[in-house]
Amino acid sequence: MTLRAPLPSDEAIFTTLAQRSRRLHAPWTSAPSTPEAFAAYLEQMESPANRYFLVCLKDSAHGDEQIAGAFHISQIAMGNFCSAYLGYYVFAGYERRGVMRAGLQQLIRHAFGAMKLHRLEANIQVGNTASIALVKACGFNQEGFSPRYLKINGRWRDHERWALVAQ
Repeated sequence: MTLRAPLPSDEAIFTTLAQRSRRLHAPWTSAPSTPEAFAAYLEQMESPANRYFLVCLKDSAHGDEQIAGAFHISQIAMGNFCSAYLGYYVFAGYERRGVMRAGLQQLIRHAFGAMKLHRLEANIQVGNTASIALVKACGFNQEGFSPRYLKINGRWRDHERWALVAQ
């Protein structure tokens, strides 16, 4: 398993995976599923305040790379804060296989190492038990509850606030 930045050449497979994963992602999130949305996704990644990573697996039979999911570190603030927000999703067919856990563990090492972050915060919708289990397994602690925190799919959603601080 490796993490790498998304590339323009990933558009076709990424948007296909996002379309196939709509049922899995609803109502929690929506991945870019059109060429236009993917272009906007890449454009957002150009900001120094955002870093995006694809979770990739090697297909040992064919030597091909399979995209299993994505992580987003956004609103990176350095200086005295050294903090950022974490977002992620897994693509259908890769859920509950430990791929995202291994990816998040690698991402945490990168964020607290090379990126020099001190804190990662994940805001997770109430009821998203798989996502909560992921961050708990990787050492995040629940810090609070944020009512009507984020608008997703046209509705304001309550979120639990989870965070991990560098040791």
